[in-house]
Amino acid sequence: MFRKHLTEQTAILISVTKWMVLSSVIGIIIGAIVTLFLKSIQYAEHYQKALPFPYYYLLPVVLVFVVWLIRTFAPSAEGHGTEKVIEAVHKRHGKIDIKVVPIKLIATVLTIFAGGSVGKEGPAGQIGAASASGISDLLRFSDADRKKIVICGISAGFASVFGTPIAGAIFGVEVLIIGVILYDVLLPSFIAGFAAFTTAQFLGIDYTYFDLHYYQSIALDPVLIAKVVAAGLFFGLVSDLMVTSVNYIHKGIEKIRLNVYLKALLAGLALVAIAAAFGPQYLGLGMDTISDTLNPDPYFAKDLPWYAFILKTITTGLTLGGGGSGGVITPVFYVGATSGHAFGAWFDYQHITLFAALGFVSVLSGATNAPIAATIMAVELFGLEIAHYAAISAVISFLVTGHRSIFPSQILAMKKSEILEVKIGQEIEKAEVELEQREFTRFQRIRRRILRKKRELNKK
Repeated sequence: MFRKHLTEQTAILISVTKWMVLSSVIGIIIGAIVTLFLKSIQYAEHYQKALPFPYYYLLPVVLVFVVWLIRTFAPSAEGHGTEKVIEAVHKRHGKIDIKVVPIKLIATVLTIFAGGSVGKEGPAGQIGAASASGISDLLRFSDADRKKIVICGISAGFASVFGTPIAGAIFGVEVLIIGVILYDVLLPSFIAGFAAFTTAQFLGIDYTYFDLHYYQSIALDPVLIAKVVAAGLFFGLVSDLMVTSVNYIHKGIEKIRLNVYLKALLAGLALVAIAAAFGPQYLGLGMDTISDTLNPDPYFAKDLPWYAFILKTITTGLTLGGGGSGGVITPVFYVGATSGHAFGAWFDYQHITLFAALGFVSVLSGATNAPIAATIMAVELFGLEIAHYAAISAVISFLVTGHRSIFPSQILAMKKSEILEVKIGQEIEKAEVELEQREFTRFQRIRRRILRKKRELNKK
């Protein structure tokens, strides 16, 4: 008995030590690579001002070049990053072409420089995952170990960009399968995320946190809780709108029977037209707009139109559908913060910043099916006082968004309503959702009753 106990504990100790060392090394390497990526974006945004014309005039040409670059050197770098990583984990044991690292970095920096409406988190996750895959191939790890290391790479990439090591690590694990967290990679993901975040900070990356001091102005009262519940429902609908619209625009552009380069050119021209008509604030990362909505002084966001989140959804769909390279998480943050700002302006101006913060994390929860990571992120970014509100809003948004995702390759391991029939274990893009048979029969019976009553009234 004692021998078995000792054997078990020794084996666990060896395994824990192995993954602590491996994930630490992976995190440090990825933290350094992501720092290079983030610094490149900073330089690109800085030199936008040096151009003798509005930077977004470059979009048609840059989108054409980015499409050529990716198609020529690394086709798997196409899209918004996270989606390709999820696909690689589920279908290829995490095997990712190492050429993705430089090509994704260059293509994303160029897209953001020209004003493409994309983010940096997805590419960072893909760069981290591809780097981890390359290291595992170099050291000839098994498929199982490679998959584990690649998941560490995802978490490290997200943690070093988010500036929230716990939420970033959880997000990298939670985003793979809807309804399941892979506990066997929690420890290495946490360590890799923290190592990457610490490395990025050491190398000069500054992160923005929003100390909103909610405890000074927000009491836990039933009216506010009711408004937060309503906001969660609203954010779920916004998430649904964003997911559906971005996917619809992307598929619609794919179906157009034109040369891919011509489609990229036309998408770029459409983005230039939107910027000329409504302003450039709906292009690029949009971090200034996000910061304005989260500023406790409402003056900073007073000129923000209520439809900002709709325009951002359209520009994001056009950028990605036109072949631009970049992530979708920063646009999700933008859509969430601006829709929350609109909700606060409509229903509770006193707490407008609170609802912008709730939208920031709740639309992330709904669009990516990651309510736990979103709630933890709220605490890391905004403080512990927002936790209870964020948890309510994020989970409601997650449920209301339904069985859809900004990442179509996510595996569905749960259904979001007991009165629905959903096939578990397939990609969410292919999920067939129907009313549960008993509920369907009841619905049909009620429908027939209503129609019969209608006919009787018409006869009278």
